[in-house]
Amino acid sequence: MNEPRSSEALYTQEPVDKSAVRDLASLLDALRASAAQRDRNGGHAAQEKQWIADAGLLTLAVPREFGGRGARWPEIYDTIRTLARVDSALAHLLGFTCLQVVSVDVWGNPEQRARYLSGTVEGRWWWGNAVNPLDTRLVASATGDGGYRLDGQKGFCSGTRGSQMMTVSAHDPLSGKPVFAVVPTTREGITVHEDWDPIGQRQTDSGSVSFAHVRVESHEVLHKADTPYASLRTLISQQVLTNLFVGIAQGALEEARAYVNQNGRPWINSGVEKATDDPYLIQRFGEMRLQTVSAEALATRAAYILDDAWQQGPALAAETRAHVALATSEAKIVAHRAALDVSEKLFDACGARATHAPLALDRFWRNARVHTLHDPLDYRVRDVGRYALSGTLPDVSLYT
Repeated sequence: MNEPRSSEALYTQEPVDKSAVRDLASLLDALRASAAQRDRNGGHAAQEKQWIADAGLLTLAVPREFGGRGARWPEIYDTIRTLARVDSALAHLLGFTCLQVVSVDVWGNPEQRARYLSGTVEGRWWWGNAVNPLDTRLVASATGDGGYRLDGQKGFCSGTRGSQMMTVSAHDPLSGKPVFAVVPTTREGITVHEDWDPIGQRQTDSGSVSFAHVRVESHEVLHKADTPYASLRTLISQQVLTNLFVGIAQGALEEARAYVNQNGRPWINSGVEKATDDPYLIQRFGEMRLQTVSAEALATRAAYILDDAWQQGPALAAETRAHVALATSEAKIVAHRAALDVSEKLFDACGARATHAPLALDRFWRNARVHTLHDPLDYRVRDVGRYALSGTLPDVSLYT
């Protein structure tokens, strides 16, 4: 078994041949080589995003009829969590590009699907996300010809910086309902702010975006359908986050194993010659692995349940959709806990020297902590508990 390299080894490795980043394996090597330093620097990962595009991953969720990979959801999520083991911020960007592709796929009419999905393949578009109906600061004013004018601001717009296209939700004060649309990120009046400076997920480009008299043409307006099938978009989003958590736990475990094998020292009272023979350390790694593989198993199960529902298309029944929501919450709860616990236990396993700042081993916990705050865990546990006790399935919401 080939052990992953430790973060200390990354600082002495040979420079990456950028021309060789053409598949997932070489992409992982390239991202791993700079992950710790980029986490310390923050900012925009333009070169690394280009590598992801070069590896052909931007078209994973684009149906084959439009020239995309047309990958099934288990494959898409496996790719996302594989990236997240090395760099959960860039895995987030890939996952959210897939999510915006899905938004067009389920909310767009045939002309919009052809235009934007084919465009994603031909233009290798990164998609930004300014969709959050709860944020009503962005106002859509009808222009009388089927279009709108956008004024205001959106926050947490992941992936918008450096993107070519973006999905937007805005509040229509006349109808009281949200308006959804697709616009080019560079359209006049759109300003993408570089104000994303969190403790983790530092390269997700999740800053705010301002809109000043931004024109939305009638053919750019998406018409969100209130059907079980269309509402799978929410669960696709939640499973992106779930697999980021799983990848973070896997990455933390890999780093801990590599560090202990290369740098571990036996405790003075352990009575063993090698750290890897310490029974308490073995116990700790056993617990970390159990959490990680449990999270992965439930995430994979949820992906297959989602994929089965996705294949049913518009004929999907509400009860089937509710079972996808339940499986999604079950997986996300376990993955949430695994990401936080394993990334913290990493330091118990590795010891004080592992806190050396250039190693940035704390990035796993910081990334997990930022992402696991997206929605309260207690409400997901409540939904699972209701089903376990009374058979009540989750209701459709912005998060379930």
